[in-house]
Amino acid sequence: MIEVFGKKATRFGFGEGLVELGKKDPKIFVLGADTVSSVVIDGFKEMFPDRFINVGIAETNLIGMAAGLAVAGFIPFVSTYGVFASGRPWEQIRTTVCYSNLNVKIGGSHSGITVGPDGATHQALEEIAIMRCLPRMKVITPCDLVETRKAVVASAYSDGPTYIRYGRESIPMITKDDTPFEIGKANVLRGGDDVAIMACGTMVYESLMSAEILEKKGIKARVINIHTIKPIDEKTIIAAAKECGAVVTAEEHQIYGGFGSAVAEVLVRNCPVPVEMVGINDRFGESGEPMDLMCRFGLKDVNIADAVLKVLKRK
Repeated sequence: MIEVFGKKATRFGFGEGLVELGKKDPKIFVLGADTVSSVVIDGFKEMFPDRFINVGIAETNLIGMAAGLAVAGFIPFVSTYGVFASGRPWEQIRTTVCYSNLNVKIGGSHSGITVGPDGATHQALEEIAIMRCLPRMKVITPCDLVETRKAVVASAYSDGPTYIRYGRESIPMITKDDTPFEIGKANVLRGGDDVAIMACGTMVYESLMSAEILEKKGIKARVINIHTIKPIDEKTIIAAAKECGAVVTAEEHQIYGGFGSAVAEVLVRNCPVPVEMVGINDRFGESGEPMDLMCRFGLKDVNIADAVLKVLKRK
């Protein structure tokens, strides 16, 4: 049985992490782009107004100002909706931040189709792909509020640029304060040797639920939370592939260039096994209630279980 410790959106974990950092480190700066309350950076603004800047709807300036603060020795965090945090200032992130290996931390809120009614224009489904292809950029997709808070704190003291992906919709909290978290280190949440289900973000809980469905069919699935997509935990991925002989990946993101692709890149070089990918299949999002969209786009536990049955036939 999966232990759940309530439900809350991961964006609140981002805000909590910033406040925690702000209390102990005067070098922490936060910058917003006119979406301050919806991405939950208003708490930091209220507590540390002299270390907060709202640049307005000007994402390229957002990144440029953060880069300047990093050069001056500060640790700047920027946050806005993931579509705008990653897409609009991509060239500035590439050339100003990554090329110079500046210590800028980017928070991409409202990721995935669980943004819901805001629709395709605001549902970030591509940012894992466009962020992980950038040299020196770390990419983290936490599975719940607690893990998001830990990711924020850990990223502050991990040198170089980092992109943290998180969402608006409330999701189950499945980790605790004492659950291990280390950038670049995956966590095995459930044992099993028939198949390995590797997931990130919202899909970690769905993967755990799918493992319970599969257990009733006599299938023992190993579930791995790969919160850090870059640098990815190759050791854990390879070990799971060798011991299970088949892999299913699950992400609330495009399957092209996303998390599943990152896992497949590791496997094709080190331990080729059958792989099935659960994710957005080359389409834009749409308006709707978050959980209705998860069903419509095939991102629920039953879809992961179906992918497992499919991959086992190829084992």
